[in-house]
Amino acid sequence: MSQTVLIKDIFEFVLLLFSLCVHESAHAWTASLLGDHTARLEGRITLNPTYHIDPIGTLLVPALIIFGPLFGFTLFSGFIIGWAKPTPIITRNFRKIIRDENLVTLAGPASNILLVLIAFAILAAMALFMPNGQHMVMNSFLASLGAHVSAVPQPVALLCSLAILINLSLFFFNLLPIPPLDGSHILRNMLPYGAVQVYDRIGGGWLSWILMFVLGGIILSLFMGPTLALVFAALQHL
Repeated sequence: MSQTVLIKDIFEFVLLLFSLCVHESAHAWTASLLGDHTARLEGRITLNPTYHIDPIGTLLVPALIIFGPLFGFTLFSGFIIGWAKPTPIITRNFRKIIRDENLVTLAGPASNILLVLIAFAILAAMALFMPNGQHMVMNSFLASLGAHVSAVPQPVALLCSLAILINLSLFFFNLLPIPPLDGSHILRNMLPYGAVQVYDRIGGGWLSWILMFVLGGIILSLFMGPTLALVFAALQHL
């Protein structure tokens, strides 16, 4: 295993952990802002990972995705996904339950998009203002996608490129309408009462896990390919 691959793998894991903490903190902070202080009182508005770690979603699944290819095992076609311990929400504390629950739900994916924009802004600044910046940024971005590049990636540019890749993956993955992902809460609030009862039976069962891992990779590929192509084109035309 080359030093560059090892550094990339470590960057990916640390960035995923940070991004998941931001995601869950955004849920908790928004809920507190809208009147439910449950998560805040449990200390969930924090970037300390010990408050957010889920053994499977934060540790096992990401480790299999990131380090699995080193042993010939590939999961999710290289797209880095994961999840943290769910943020506790008591919806009866909200003034407008459906509206406020939807806002709290969307705060998580929105935080991932914010991290994408910050990382892209740093890459743009590097491309525009550093000597040979555009080539360095493009080289690092391609390396983050697993492409073979001619030069060693610049560490900060590689970090930002991986942040874009990881947070876009988290954004699309969490919006899947599969319990217990964020998208399931949005869909549940749109369903009639009878359908809600059926839908709730899926949550936490084997069916939701199967759908998550079988459909998740397919849907991620459909959305990630065009989105990453847009990011690549934007960096190329700076």
